[in-house]
Amino acid sequence: MSLFTRNVVIALFITGVIIATVIYSVSYLDHQRIVELNDIQNRLATDTLSIDTQFALLEEAPCEDLTEGTALTHELSDLGDKLAFTEEKLGATNPEVLRLKQQYTLLEIRDYLLTKRLANSCGLHPVIALYFYSNTPGSCADCDRAGYALSYLRQTYPKLRVYAFDYDLDLGALRTLVSVEKVDAQLPAFIIQGKRSYGFTTLEDLEKQFPKSLFATTTTATTKVKK
Repeated sequence: MSLFTRNVVIALFITGVIIATVIYSVSYLDHQRIVELNDIQNRLATDTLSIDTQFALLEEAPCEDLTEGTALTHELSDLGDKLAFTEEKLGATNPEVLRLKQQYTLLEIRDYLLTKRLANSCGLHPVIALYFYSNTPGSCADCDRAGYALSYLRQTYPKLRVYAFDYDLDLGALRTLVSVEKVDAQLPAFIIQGKRSYGFTTLEDLEKQFPKSLFATTTTATTKVKK
């Protein structure tokens, strides 16, 4: 075997090893990604069932056992964060993501209705914001900024209850909510303490739409965030 031929064989062998290594690595990473996402989906399903059960318990609880910020509120927010992470990983049009989003949206609507009912019957005074957005490309240029602003406000002010809805989600209960609340397709759309508004400019302008009582309930931790 000539030196040239031997070098060609060695080069082909090395190339083959590199290609095989890349294929194995990609296959392994894809497998790990599927395992990770399946785990997230399973945990979301369990959390959804847990929250739904808590709704049933709260509906029967006496007023003296209720507060404006229950553990259920935080669990629902955590579930929304997990769903957002899953949506980022799988994509907004993934069938599993859409199914999970439908379940989560039903939980949000149920919590919203329960919060209003308890506010009337138990004398609670939660600050409620409904937020309607769209993930459809080109349909809502300011939705991301509005979402970040509301996330900041929700984390900063414990009394604030934020319910975010994908306006384009195919769900009968959501369509009914949109109809009952008379929300137009001018996104982003807000209903803050029962008052509708459309569009987003700045965090400061958004804060002006909330009652002053909301901003009197900060904590040391949230003050540090604002700095």
